[in-house]
Amino acid sequence: MKTNQSETPFNDIRDLFDKFPEIDQASVEKVQARDATLTKPPGSLGRLEEIAQWLAGWQANYPPKVDRPITVVFAGNHGVVAQGVAAYPAEVTAQMVANFQSGGAAVNQICETFGAGLKVFELALDMPTKDITQEPAMDEESCAATIAYGMEAIADQPDLLCIGEMGIGNTTIAAALCYGLYGGQAADWVGPGTGVDDAGLARKIDAVERAVELHKAHLDDPLELLKRLGGREIAAMMGAIIAARISNIPVLLDGYIATAAAAIIHRISPSGLDHCLAAHCSAEPAHATLLEKLDKEPLLNLRLRLGEGSGASLAIGIIQASANLHNGMATFDQAGVSNKDS
Repeated sequence: MKTNQSETPFNDIRDLFDKFPEIDQASVEKVQARDATLTKPPGSLGRLEEIAQWLAGWQANYPPKVDRPITVVFAGNHGVVAQGVAAYPAEVTAQMVANFQSGGAAVNQICETFGAGLKVFELALDMPTKDITQEPAMDEESCAATIAYGMEAIADQPDLLCIGEMGIGNTTIAAALCYGLYGGQAADWVGPGTGVDDAGLARKIDAVERAVELHKAHLDDPLELLKRLGGREIAAMMGAIIAARISNIPVLLDGYIATAAAAIIHRISPSGLDHCLAAHCSAEPAHATLLEKLDKEPLLNLRLRLGEGSGASLAIGIIQASANLHNGMATFDQAGVSNKDS
């Protein structure tokens, strides 16, 4: 994606999209060829067969494998919390980060279940982004730097990356981003988050309306939209997704907030999320709508609304099962089972 604009921090981010590889068709074809010989009727494993192809193709390697999955949780705070949009105070973000680090959160247990690593990235929790109803959340330099920082999520070269977040007030941020991207009514994109009451929901809708109205003249550029309406964890998740694409690492997206970060990439490049699967559809009402916009069919629907990468981490088991089925099942010849064409 070339640009004639003068050099800016955002142009460095835009240039990364030119480095996106496409899926490795040779690996996909190897999966298809072996799949045709396995002891099962063709297509009988449904999406698990498609996932094996997706995994090998985006790893650019055969056979597909999930030996080093990792969940990354980005934590940020938001000035918009001053508008009364959250059920919990902002200090809960740092308290939950400590809980992750001590092993006490839900995502810790899920990662342990599937043998996944867990990394938590704190993003200047003592300096919340600006209140989006009053001014841009970030300036261009800090926004671009946070995207770049998010790219550190792949430093250990996992073979599957799960994207999650923590941040009091960030369902309001996600709603503002989606309203800015897709329009409609603010209420279409706002939900209860961690459990605000009716009055809190009304404040969230009002805040989203005012924020998008304030910045509406600047929302044609997705990166400008991110700078004005986003948050640090949104920017960092975007960076992690970009880095994973460049490095041939498949990605599982978590809930509404993680998917909102992915939507920025999708607006820049409609094929930019082809290496991503939606792990689940959360209970946040607008998440299903957003997944439809991105043409992503979720793997799970367990009415989760926790965030912190919990849904993405649960879906690791499905990806592992898909790879193990493909690699471990016997062929008709190996098992001495008659094929229908034999």
